[in-house]
Amino acid sequence: MTSYEHSIAFLGPKGTYCNEAALRFAARLRIDDPALIECSSFDEVFDCVDEGAARFGVVGKENSLEGPVTATLDNFAFRTGAVILAEEVINVDHCLVAHPDASLADIQRVASHPQGLAQCRRFLAENLAGVSTLAVSSTAESARMAASDVTCAGISNALAAEVHGARVLHRGVQDNPENQTAFALVGRLADADLLTGERYKTSLALFLRADKPGALQMILSEFTYAGINLTMLQSRPTKKQLGDYMFFVELAGSIHDIDVQTALECLRLKLREVKVLGSYPIA
Repeated sequence: MTSYEHSIAFLGPKGTYCNEAALRFAARLRIDDPALIECSSFDEVFDCVDEGAARFGVVGKENSLEGPVTATLDNFAFRTGAVILAEEVINVDHCLVAHPDASLADIQRVASHPQGLAQCRRFLAENLAGVSTLAVSSTAESARMAASDVTCAGISNALAAEVHGARVLHRGVQDNPENQTAFALVGRLADADLLTGERYKTSLALFLRADKPGALQMILSEFTYAGINLTMLQSRPTKKQLGDYMFFVELAGSIHDIDVQTALECLRLKLREVKVLGSYPIA
């Protein structure tokens, strides 16, 4: 197998939750030694796949607290030809990590990504009151900083601590234990059937012919008539003019299901474009 065939681009640096998702996808693809390519943005991940630098890419899709990842949605709608091949849900299990020789009493500041700090406010207030916080580029970067400074702790996952040589002081320090992020494995349409499963989800981008009263109701009615359950609905600006919007839809089912095919055929008669972003197994 060539390096391209088992290459996976992800949002770096090493130790991010995206890195963790990439390793899980590699296991599902039966890739024992993936060629992981670190990227600085989700745009770069998509570019790697579109330009042939990587066979697969991993991008954040939706967070249970923050909602859909708009950078990913915009890429699907306006930039990329890649499709979703699979989905992996990662539990956001934040850890307080520190230098291997540090104790809680040594900590003078806590670093993490702004969302990491915000999601652990209660733990910090109860256990590190008065300790300063520092916003950095990623949770993985905070683990790297903590590993080299006995007075600095980081908030990251356990993978980042392992990668950068930090020690986990406390696990599960997030305020909300239900915090999860769904990641998408993206690739070329030719690889759409690499992974299979019993349950499927289909993602769509829907573009209106014109903005008019009842347009959204018209879209929803087609899914209602076909008995299809929608799991996500999100509007996004088309970036053409103020007030011009399109819709992202996720539904339970495969494009090979007769009811899904019927709904899509009806929508194609009424909309400017129905773009299938992927029909993929649910882990």
